[in-house]
Amino acid sequence: MKLLLLLTLVGLAFGFAGPALAFQGDLAGDVKALGEFTALWMKEDEAFNKNDAAALAALFTEDAVYVVPEGLFSGRQAIEKRYADVFQRWHPTNFIGQADQLNAIGNEAWAVGEWWSTLQSQTGPEFARGFWSAIYVREGDGWKIRMLTVSEHPRPVSPAETE
Repeated sequence: MKLLLLLTLVGLAFGFAGPALAFQGDLAGDVKALGEFTALWMKEDEAFNKNDAAALAALFTEDAVYVVPEGLFSGRQAIEKRYADVFQRWHPTNFIGQADQLNAIGNEAWAVGEWWSTLQSQTGPEFARGFWSAIYVREGDGWKIRMLTVSEHPRPVSPAETE
């Protein structure tokens, strides 16, 4: 349950593509789009590791939806509050997000991937990992996250926990 709280922190799906993705298909061969996504993901990793809820929430549209096992959070303000609440309980470090696919549909983009992080808690560090998917839309001269869904990979249960 504690690790599920981390999921709200995972902004790993933050990616922005080129100025006008007016085509469909895999963006793996689009050097400009990959560069922009990589730069954004680095910003996301940095904000996540600094526990900066405002910086993470700024990557979402005003009407974004953030879906985690604990619930659904609508709007940038609610998303920022969710990140801030989780950062109070957990202090993630060494956050890494990886995109496995990046595609465009018209002027929107979507991506899926995995994430990993160490969580610092009162009982010591815990390792967490999971999967994410995101939809991005053009907003102004950049891209914002319209929807982010995050899941956690189940941890193995120790024999002591089953007794």
